[in-house]
Amino acid sequence: IIFRSVKAFQELLYVNPDFQRANEVHVRLGFMFKVIGDYEKSLKHYNLALLDQTSSCTFTTLEIKFHIAHLYEVQNNYKKAKEGYEQLLGDKQLTQQLKADVFRQLAWMLHCIDSLGEKRQRETIAINCLQKSNESDPKSGQSLYLLGRCFAGVNKVHDAFIAYRNSVEKSEGNADTWCSIGVLYQQQNQPMDALQAYICAVQLDKSHSAAWTNLGILYESCGQPRDAFACYLNATKGDNNNSKEIQNVSITSSSSSLKNCVTTSGGKPQSLTQRIKFLQQHLSQAPMPSITSKRRQLPSIEEAWNLPISNEMSSRQQQNQQRQQQYQKGFGQQANVAAPPPYPLQAGNNAIPAKRFKPGEEPVPQQRPPFYLTQQQLQMLHVLQQTRNLTPQQQNDLQQLTHHCKLMQQHQQQLRLQQAQLRAGTGPVRPGQPQQFPQGQGNFPPQQQHPGNRTPQGGTTAQTGFVNDGNFSPATGHTQQTAGMPFKSAGGFQPQPITAVGNNQDLNVSDQELQALLSQRDLTTTFAENILKQFENEDPIDSKTKLHESLNVDAMNNNQRSLKSPTIKCEATSTVVTQALLNKHDIKSEPVVKIEKLIEYNDKIQFNNRMSAKEIYEAVKSGDVTECPATCSILAPDTPPPTPPEIPPQKLLREQLQPPTPSVFLENKKHAFSPQLQEFCLKHPIAVVRQMASALKLDLGLFSTKSLVETSPEQSCEVRTQLNQSADENWDPQHKEKVWGCVSHRSHTTIAKYAQYQASSFQESLKEERDKNSTIAIIPNSDSDSKDSFTNGSNGKKTKKLKNGAKMLKFGTNVDLSDERKWRAQLNELQKLPPFARVVSASNMLSHVGHMILGMNTVQLYMKVPNSRTPGHQENNNFCSININIGPGDCEWFATPDSYWGGIQALCEKNNINYLHGSWWPGLEDLYAANIPVYRFTQRPGDLVWVNAGCVHWVQAIGWCNNIAWNVGPLTARQYELGVTRYEWNKLESYKSIVPMVHLSWNLARNIKVSDPKLFDSIKNCMLQTLKHSIQILEYVKTKNIDVRFHGRAKNEASHYCGQCEVEVFNILFIREQEKRHVVHCMGCARKQSPSLQGFVCLEEYKLTELMQIYDAFVLHRPAPQPMFMPPPQTPQPIMQHQQVPSVS
Repeated sequence: IIFRSVKAFQELLYVNPDFQRANEVHVRLGFMFKVIGDYEKSLKHYNLALLDQTSSCTFTTLEIKFHIAHLYEVQNNYKKAKEGYEQLLGDKQLTQQLKADVFRQLAWMLHCIDSLGEKRQRETIAINCLQKSNESDPKSGQSLYLLGRCFAGVNKVHDAFIAYRNSVEKSEGNADTWCSIGVLYQQQNQPMDALQAYICAVQLDKSHSAAWTNLGILYESCGQPRDAFACYLNATKGDNNNSKEIQNVSITSSSSSLKNCVTTSGGKPQSLTQRIKFLQQHLSQAPMPSITSKRRQLPSIEEAWNLPISNEMSSRQQQNQQRQQQYQKGFGQQANVAAPPPYPLQAGNNAIPAKRFKPGEEPVPQQRPPFYLTQQQLQMLHVLQQTRNLTPQQQNDLQQLTHHCKLMQQHQQQLRLQQAQLRAGTGPVRPGQPQQFPQGQGNFPPQQQHPGNRTPQGGTTAQTGFVNDGNFSPATGHTQQTAGMPFKSAGGFQPQPITAVGNNQDLNVSDQELQALLSQRDLTTTFAENILKQFENEDPIDSKTKLHESLNVDAMNNNQRSLKSPTIKCEATSTVVTQALLNKHDIKSEPVVKIEKLIEYNDKIQFNNRMSAKEIYEAVKSGDVTECPATCSILAPDTPPPTPPEIPPQKLLREQLQPPTPSVFLENKKHAFSPQLQEFCLKHPIAVVRQMASALKLDLGLFSTKSLVETSPEQSCEVRTQLNQSADENWDPQHKEKVWGCVSHRSHTTIAKYAQYQASSFQESLKEERDKNSTIAIIPNSDSDSKDSFTNGSNGKKTKKLKNGAKMLKFGTNVDLSDERKWRAQLNELQKLPPFARVVSASNMLSHVGHMILGMNTVQLYMKVPNSRTPGHQENNNFCSININIGPGDCEWFATPDSYWGGIQALCEKNNINYLHGSWWPGLEDLYAANIPVYRFTQRPGDLVWVNAGCVHWVQAIGWCNNIAWNVGPLTARQYELGVTRYEWNKLESYKSIVPMVHLSWNLARNIKVSDPKLFDSIKNCMLQTLKHSIQILEYVKTKNIDVRFHGRAKNEASHYCGQCEVEVFNILFIREQEKRHVVHCMGCARKQSPSLQGFVCLEEYKLTELMQIYDAFVLHRPAPQPMFMPPPQTPQPIMQHQQVPSVS
């Protein structure tokens, strides 16, 4: 759901970047990207929100800065986070609430992060900060709880206990507080008090893994293994996804101890699982306890659950019930209903449980009936009832929702009757009778409560002695902070209290509205018609309460009557009349809606690429030049925002999901330069050209590691540190489960240093090979074949690398070979390639950019050891790619046709990975299950791989090898259109396009003659849109009395991008000095900082007359018919091997 929200916001900003609440949208996107772990994009949107001074926002500048500091914290950039928090504390405009939040975050970070200084000093500052936080917000129990944790960390037990008690008094029904109190009691050798505290913790939060684990440790230390076993089982049933750090327990048969080991995968701690197995085996062999058995030190888990709890503890129960009736994180999305803890019914000061909780048995959840409708379902019912032509599925949904709505109303009437009887003393509820809770608002998984009260990322653990205390996460139960929100963020996500059971306000619908829904005779009748029929019989006040509803429906009906009506926007407003009616009837109704036109349709001239430049200029001048120009899209007119394509519907057979790779064997230079070879490559998503190097007599030794070291040993080389694993698997860092996320950490070194690593890796492999021949049982992965990850040992069993002992490898990537002075010999050697594959060629679009784009129109080299990975990706702006294996080892390739990239993008989202700049390694079975075919082949030394436009691919080295690669852009309509589409989708995704498609298009118009009508129309349309936009900007800035200075362009000057949104800026640049450097802005970002554009210098790169001349001179070239001539004698053609798969081509 969160990805759908992101998409909606992104499309909004793409269509209308000047939207009046764009600031708010950027903040929300910042939150969502932080939640899903895309920190780079989160920071970008936060910064864009900070810079926007024109639109209103519910978040203040200081609150946004607070979230930016927290973003640095969850990125483990603690130095920047600390600086951000300290800068906020120095601001005099800081509110008391926000000051409390900042002090709390800073304190806990100091408490947990060793790199921030010496422990004693950090703890002192942390305690001081928490005390100041409590002074700023005396009502918060969270600061007091964390203060107790800090006191416990320095062994100030008495102070810690007082802080916990004070936290409880602040009405903070927090399971972690009771868990920590239990730890204190247990440390003081007070097992009975510890037991009560732990029981209270797990009653507040049944899935509190730390409390269950500590309770199990307590039971086992007291010689009660059966109860310990039950507690450990409950600990493993906790919502592990909510707790990234769970303590590992290592317990002997006679005592218990805790290891300071942490699992970060969200899985069950291995030692706890082993302990459960041990106890299970031990208990299965133990005799049943008899009457003469030794008296137990502690009550059993069932007895403890039924013990009277202190007044202080029992008062927390009702509070927690209310807190669990909140919407989960995700900004109000509905969660699955989870079984609640066995909450006792309140009886006086003591708690009597509704049901006994037996070891290993799940308590019966006190759920409301399943037929209750949520607010979303009620809205759907409204929509379906006012729709005339329903599909069979919609009719079925309408019938089911109507039936459930009737049942819900009947049940609510029964509840009101029972409550009336209780108030009258005639109908007491029997003990154990389940209470009913509205499904849409209660019994959510614990962490998915309100996002306003959370701790830093990390887990729910108890405190010192029984927890991991060093991973910056306080034990705040399952209301812990995730990446999305810091402790009790002041950002507006405050939980709203939920009223008692049976109140119709819980459902946001009144009794009158329910009755109106259920009394309709004809389900296909619209609301407007029914309201008109009811007006005669309703009293005036009831009619007024529904007036807003009729207005809304009339607007909808009017919209349906005219398909060409303008887009509208609805703005919720509150009026005195509406508020008075709400107060009088005490019901919740929809707000009054003000409808206004978003787009004014008139008889303005329609632009097309058949217009001359002068006509375009005059058309713009005849319009309203005082209005800010709209955003410029270079897609075809009336094209909707770009979206990933759906997977082709045709179901593929298993053999079609694994198609043979198109390949061609070259025997000589004539084969390499034949037109058929280029046609063959352009025809398929990917192709491998065998023996290209030998056919052209390329000296691959020039690209060997030895030659590189001799030529430029100190040149920089980017290094990616990755897990060493075979191509068929991709494990998480803990080797617990197969995932899509690919571990790839970036660093830098020199060519010489990486060459040493590459050589030592080879020597180490030789040594391991000799050891293998000496009958070593466990053998590492084979160096010659990535699929040989299993080898027979001396015991006859298949073995492979131990998962927990996974090795890391280093992959040397992005070695720049663009310097012609250093790499002249290497670059000259590549001139032997045919023109369509050369780095520089008149037929290569990228040669017309006019400046270098590293790695695209320049050569880059990759230095590999076995199992080095290039994760899945499409080339920048969907341009084609050339890759030659230098050797001596092989590479294994995986590729998917471009028509399936939308399916892979959806799978990336499903695995919580950003498609564009995430690091991912697809699971083949996942692709096959999604009906996505995959080419798989081996690239040997001297083979050239052609990656066609848009092809998704990922590569893994089989042996030690080097590769060289660059991009090319064939002058075809398909290549250009794919590049433009990705250019616009990158804008929507706030991702920088490193190919400046606008600048490239104008250079193509200058330099080449186009005879393909489709390619011509696409380029001409881009020129039309950007020329029109330039004229509009120039006319607009004149109205602002801004002087436009001619700047021009230097030779080989790089294209310009906005320093804020990273969109290409063509021709008109807005310059402002920031941090002692001049930063380019697009007009949109400039206006957000200064609506009058004051403080900006406006520069012009091209004279408008020059652009108009280029535009008019670019015409469709029609080649003259060639004279008849005799065909030349046929030459031998290259041997091509491929199989056409209809659904793939």
